[in-house]
Amino acid sequence: MRARVVRVALVAATVALVLLAVPLAVAVRYAFFADEGGELERDAMAAVVRVGPDFTAGDPVELRAVRPDEGLALYDAAGRLRSGSGPARGGAAVTRALAGGVARSRSGGELVVAVPVSSGERVIGAIRASTGAGTVWTRVLWGWAVLLGLCLVALGAAVGVARRQASVLAAPLEALAGTSLAVAGGDLTARAEQSTIAEIDEVARAHNTMVDRLAQLLEHERHFTANASHQLRTSLAGLQLGLEAALDDPDADQRAALAEAAERSRHLDHTIEEVLRLARSGAGMLASGQEQPAGDVLAAADRRWHGAFAEDGRRLTTIWEPQAGRLPVPGRTVEQIADILLDNAQRHGRGTVTVTLRDLGTAFALDVADEGSAGLDPRVIFERGVGEGSGIGLALARQLADAAGGRLSLASTAPTRFTLLLPLHAGG
Repeated sequence: MRARVVRVALVAATVALVLLAVPLAVAVRYAFFADEGGELERDAMAAVVRVGPDFTAGDPVELRAVRPDEGLALYDAAGRLRSGSGPARGGAAVTRALAGGVARSRSGGELVVAVPVSSGERVIGAIRASTGAGTVWTRVLWGWAVLLGLCLVALGAAVGVARRQASVLAAPLEALAGTSLAVAGGDLTARAEQSTIAEIDEVARAHNTMVDRLAQLLEHERHFTANASHQLRTSLAGLQLGLEAALDDPDADQRAALAEAAERSRHLDHTIEEVLRLARSGAGMLASGQEQPAGDVLAAADRRWHGAFAEDGRRLTTIWEPQAGRLPVPGRTVEQIADILLDNAQRHGRGTVTVTLRDLGTAFALDVADEGSAGLDPRVIFERGVGEGSGIGLALARQLADAAGGRLSLASTAPTRFTLLLPLHAGG
């Protein structure tokens, strides 16, 4: 780009200089010839003063040239040379001067000026002043050489300015190209800097907006993958443990095991659907989903998790009043949050786990508590990657709560108690 800008500026400057220099060259030529003609006319006028009327009677007249390359000659009324340096016959210029006017002409490589000599009101002769046109052309060529030198200096200055401007224009574009390559290489934190050129700044802003959007999309995809992996792993582990337990126990009720597996499969389907709904919603609210009685949601959670806690020698207790159990809640969202909180309590908590459902009038509260203590700052416990595990579960639970119009918080650290607040009839 730099070379292209310099070429464009060079062409523009050359055209401008040609358009300016050609008329100036013509003006220089005209001015030098006009100036030389004026000099010859002044010298001829000065010679006329020294010519008396008696030269027609044969009196000698002495003419002295002012400049060494100049010729002066006196002609009588018949156009014959009487004195000085010149041709025997005066020529056209002298003929016009004898008619009573100053005449200028160029002939035979000479610049000629003829001035009439008058006595009284009668023209009695003419003074012819001449010089070689080559002398004038030498001056013209020197003038043209100076003009050409000035044009070259101007062209050099134009090239210098063009190179500087090319650097000013190219630098932000090169920086933008470098930023684009960095983004293509995987650095989504790279951003184009602002410059002093409005058009390039507009491109940089559009580029940064594109990268921001791309980073958001990639982050969204990463979160979706992590969320799906986390939730499906938990559901599949429960399904696998139930089936393996039924296979290992020859006295197990196979029908009950299959019923439990079918329920866990339905829950797995709900998990997939909820993760997909969350991914489609982005940072917005979750679309309205099917509502279920809160008691049914907690009863299903108790069935899924009771065996897992029992294997660890721990108790799982669910508590709700009949009125609270009939509250309509976004079932699939609440069951996903409950699963995450119960999974967190199993992995990181201690002792009995208590799930409590409370009716707050315009909202309901779901508490999941255990007898352990949270070792993380409540301000960062819901951030991704924080904690001993994958750092996904609690972040996903809060994201689900926010998307449903609710709020999930760590209400107590010793003992650990998480509380989900969700408005009634908010949609799931």
